[in-house]
Amino acid sequence: MRANIFPNYSKSDITFKSDKSKYKEDNLRKNSNDLKYDPLSNSDVKLPEIVIMTSYPPRECGIATYSQDLKNAIQQKFGSSFTIKICALEAGEVNHQYPKEVKYRINTQEVQNFTTLAKNLNANKNISMLFLQHEFGLFGGNYGEYLLPFLKKITTPVSTTFHTVLPNPNDKLKSIVQEIAYYSESIVVMTIFSKQILIKDYGISIDKITVIAHGTHLVAPVDNTKLKLEHQFNDKIVLSTFGLLSEGKSIETALMALPKIIKKFPNVLYLIIGKTHPEVFKNEGEKYRESLQDKVKELKLEDNVKFINHYLSLDDLMHYLQRTQLYFFTSKDPNQAVSGTLAYAMACGCPVIATPIPHAKEFLIGAGLNYDFQDFDQLANKTIRVLNSPKLLEKMRLSALQKISSTSWENAAIAHIQLVKNSNKKIELVYDMPKISLDHIKRMTTKDGYIQFSKIAVPDISSGYTIDDNARALIAVTKHYQLNKDPDDLKLIQIYLDFILFCQQKDGSFLNYVDVNGKFTANNHNENLEDANGRGIWALGEFSSFHNCIPAELIEKARTGLKKSLNTITTFKSPRAISFSIKGLYYYNLEIQNNEITQLITTLADNLVSKYRGVSDEEWKWYEEYLTYANSIIPEAMLFASLATGSKLFKNIAKDSFDFLLSVIFTDTQIKVISNQGWYQKGQSVHQYGEQPIDVAYTILALRTFLDEFKENSYRVKMKIAFDWFLGNNHLKMIIYNPKTGGCYDGLEEKKVNLNQGAESTISYLLSRLTMDEIMSSAIEIANKSEKNKVNEYSSNHN
Repeated sequence: MRANIFPNYSKSDITFKSDKSKYKEDNLRKNSNDLKYDPLSNSDVKLPEIVIMTSYPPRECGIATYSQDLKNAIQQKFGSSFTIKICALEAGEVNHQYPKEVKYRINTQEVQNFTTLAKNLNANKNISMLFLQHEFGLFGGNYGEYLLPFLKKITTPVSTTFHTVLPNPNDKLKSIVQEIAYYSESIVVMTIFSKQILIKDYGISIDKITVIAHGTHLVAPVDNTKLKLEHQFNDKIVLSTFGLLSEGKSIETALMALPKIIKKFPNVLYLIIGKTHPEVFKNEGEKYRESLQDKVKELKLEDNVKFINHYLSLDDLMHYLQRTQLYFFTSKDPNQAVSGTLAYAMACGCPVIATPIPHAKEFLIGAGLNYDFQDFDQLANKTIRVLNSPKLLEKMRLSALQKISSTSWENAAIAHIQLVKNSNKKIELVYDMPKISLDHIKRMTTKDGYIQFSKIAVPDISSGYTIDDNARALIAVTKHYQLNKDPDDLKLIQIYLDFILFCQQKDGSFLNYVDVNGKFTANNHNENLEDANGRGIWALGEFSSFHNCIPAELIEKARTGLKKSLNTITTFKSPRAISFSIKGLYYYNLEIQNNEITQLITTLADNLVSKYRGVSDEEWKWYEEYLTYANSIIPEAMLFASLATGSKLFKNIAKDSFDFLLSVIFTDTQIKVISNQGWYQKGQSVHQYGEQPIDVAYTILALRTFLDEFKENSYRVKMKIAFDWFLGNNHLKMIIYNPKTGGCYDGLEEKKVNLNQGAESTISYLLSRLTMDEIMSSAIEIANKSEKNKVNEYSSNHN
């Protein structure tokens, strides 16, 4: 087993019980951020280091917040690959109390300090990349030119993020930016517009520039009624602006627009959220805020404007934004390239009306409107237009979420780490696994069953229920219960089991579709339900194998339902329906060892063998003349049939067909399951894009089954590659699983992710995640056994 396949082990995960062991617990690593445990060598390995050179909290500025968010995101996504340290930029002699990740600090007003810093960083050969956050005001000298001696001396690869890109530069500015670019291995900007300026006005090579949008926080859905009550805005149309206040925000433009808006919508409330910028406060106190307060009185807006002049936690800020119907971005600086506040608002589903800075022009198409700088009448008219149309408002909200989704901090972390990987091909990236969460599953479950679809992360109750989803949910949540013994899981299990049995008809077959009122829909008579029936049988059969942890009365209900369905199984023609049935029967028969069930498995497997022989050849080792969806279940079922019957024929066909499938959907580093945009026909080329989580999940489940039987490490490696598809190892380098909601996105398209988090996708992720946990538990057990052997050997040699 390769040490990097399961990176999340810490020595605290593995207990060593012998007092004679030389591997004492008091020798365990003290700093888990700097070291990772290698179970092969039973030792700690020093992680490569990334340094972010930036202003940093408690210093208050937008770049400090940005950098902290970036650091946290990289740590969460790749904490087993890198340790992240900060070089804090300070304007003069200050006494900030920094968090522990700040390893270096520099007074940027003294040019000689930069040479000293370069020497210190060069002495640390463990640094893989320096991410330099550049803003002209952060560095001393003309246009921040004190930075240049540092860049000339530093030997570590540097990636520079330009937070501001000024068009039409004078010769001095142009020269400094060109030098920074020359000494940087890569350049990051946050908009396409900024990239174009660097190319056109500064002559920087396009190959050196990467666009990584300003990161945004993922937001869990909230109860809007609850928010209304919490903030006492229950009858208000809430407009808002947030951020550190300064004259450049031009909030007076919004205030001057309000009287016209209020004539049309008297219940408007405009929230001005944020403290005065500390640098502004240092120089002029609360002068700007007081001028805004005077403007409120002058315009008689006291009942329609509220200042929130204090620090808000991220959660509180996001709640205010989720309660906002329309967000105002009013900056009067045409050279401002990006705005974190605009991105955060869009992440909360806020339509935006903004001045036309590049960030707003690029992201607001369909998600908001632009208005001319300081034109309050135009702002008022566009606000009225949007508020007059609830349909337009909702369309903009959904568009905002779709457009901003790719910019989550998780995706920003992946994009930044890819720059490190590009710089050093030898670095092997390990995606850390998120914690297991059933939040979205619980959100999607009613007393009647698991709802089929969602709009983003909000359940679409009108979509009703299917046996497909409830069957998968029954297995997934049962596995979760086996792992955690959470009593809440039993309530969900009861719901899903009852739904499956509700769908079972007198003849033992199952209907699939049930509406919100508990009525079977017309779809049941217009579609072939064989595959749905197969899934129902699989769920009842595998569920019955959990008799050691599930209450007996539930197991008996499942077994009764499965026995009732036996007469229908032999009528199945679909390879997938047959395969799901074999899997269910295998698990059902593990304890009872019924010869009739074994014979039924043989009959079903013989059917698959017949299909295989009728189609397969030396190059196409498959059961049909095409690969469609849920392909992995078929060879997995053949292997289960072999395990149930002892048939070598079944086993050989299982392995040959599965290895053929893997050769189609895997490269050395990625999985690309069969596209739902066009099935893969024998003799034709494979379609690209249109990948769905369920196919990745079925592949992971099958890989686990084949790994257990054949012990081939390649299956273990492919499991991790396949699971990483959910975490960002895909052609878009974007997350498919949303750790904030606990939901999984519905699909990976050519240029975007389908943000809806329906039942099929979310359960598919959970099944995959739990399977990976099972494998990691097995690896820990192997490590424990290995350790015990070392202890025994040590003891025998010293007694």
